[in-house]
Amino acid sequence: MAADRLAAQRRRRPTRSGTVLSYELIVATAIRLIDLHGGDGLSVRRLGAALGADPTALYRYFRSTDDLVLAVADELIGKALDGFAPGEDWRESLALMGRRIYTGCLARPRTAVLTAARVTGRVHEIRAVEIGVGILRGAGFPDEAAARCYHAFIDLTLGYAMLDAAASSAGDVAAWADVYAGLPADTHPHIAASAEALGRSMSGSAYAVALGFYLDGLTLELESWRKGGGRFGAAGNTL
Repeated sequence: MAADRLAAQRRRRPTRSGTVLSYELIVATAIRLIDLHGGDGLSVRRLGAALGADPTALYRYFRSTDDLVLAVADELIGKALDGFAPGEDWRESLALMGRRIYTGCLARPRTAVLTAARVTGRVHEIRAVEIGVGILRGAGFPDEAAARCYHAFIDLTLGYAMLDAAASSAGDVAAWADVYAGLPADTHPHIAASAEALGRSMSGSAYAVALGFYLDGLTLELESWRKGGGRFGAAGNTL
């Protein structure tokens, strides 16, 4: 019965304007609306208008607007990792996976802000988790460590994606030139000494630097564990 309902949901249906309604078209249109209007712009009524369909028709494909948001989140993951396959070098593979996810989010900043913190439990996210944990296990990380390291990796990547996506439309960067560059050395010697460097750095993303530090830490931990001194058996750090 569940399979029959899913097949019915995926069956293509024409709208009153003649457009063929489908799961894929609804997701693509939702992404376009979020790109234009942000998360607040995604409503059943607005989506129906954009599709030329009765808003109630959308419930044949999605249980709720939140269900659609999860589908949108999963679609972004799928597009980011389309064609991706890890290579023999675990570190480069993980770095490339992270860069692809980060870049995919930044390509649609409003959608990233809305969806990056969500857990979809759907096909593309499942594939991403399988690949990411597989890279770490293939490198030699024990299962518990692979899970914890993947958690840190994906949170680092999506966290920076959300932060940088939110900042992409903000004017706050000007403060580094307007405020910090003018602070006197007698009261703020460290800021004054590095004001130009701060301005250059803060105008871009720190993700590449953070990812490099993270991978360096993983490399050292893996080498330490192989020598018998690693912390892979620990329950993990707590705040």
